[in-house]
Amino acid sequence: MAIQQEKELEWAACMARIRDAQDEAAFISLFQHYAPRVKGFLIKSGATEALADECTQEVMSTVWQKAHLFDPARASVSTWVFTIARNRKIDMLRKQRRPEPEDLFWGPDEEPDQADVISLQQESERLIRAMENLPEKQRKLVESAYFGDLSHSEIAAETGLPLGTIKSRIRLALERLRHEMR
Repeated sequence: MAIQQEKELEWAACMARIRDAQDEAAFISLFQHYAPRVKGFLIKSGATEALADECTQEVMSTVWQKAHLFDPARASVSTWVFTIARNRKIDMLRKQRRPEPEDLFWGPDEEPDQADVISLQQESERLIRAMENLPEKQRKLVESAYFGDLSHSEIAAETGLPLGTIKSRIRLALERLRHEMR
């Protein structure tokens, strides 16, 4: 147990060097230790080898780019890295499942029906009012997720809030919006 805690302290110090000085040697050490483990974790959780490779590269890139968001008081390095891996895998699987448009129409769009335009404008105005009625904490999260195109994990990393809190607040906000838009 003490050896594991000592290792975690070493990895936390490594993350601090990456964060504070963009220490490439520290990142290489972290990469060599965690990349194979992340790939194994992804394969064991059902990812194909190709998806696991791609996802592992993205995870380690995220670790480098977002080292400033790591907080040793909130999680160990391994917990932080594997949370990024889990979330990145979910994001990649979602992207794979998105249907591709089969027939793209090339050319000028037809003029929309005036009634449809008015209806869309009215619905947009109702949505704006409903968004304004949300508590500020919920509104900001919904805006980040749906207008800022950030994943829940990216919002959590940006705000420092736990992922569960992010998901709960967004779910509550969407329920309120649904109720107001009826």
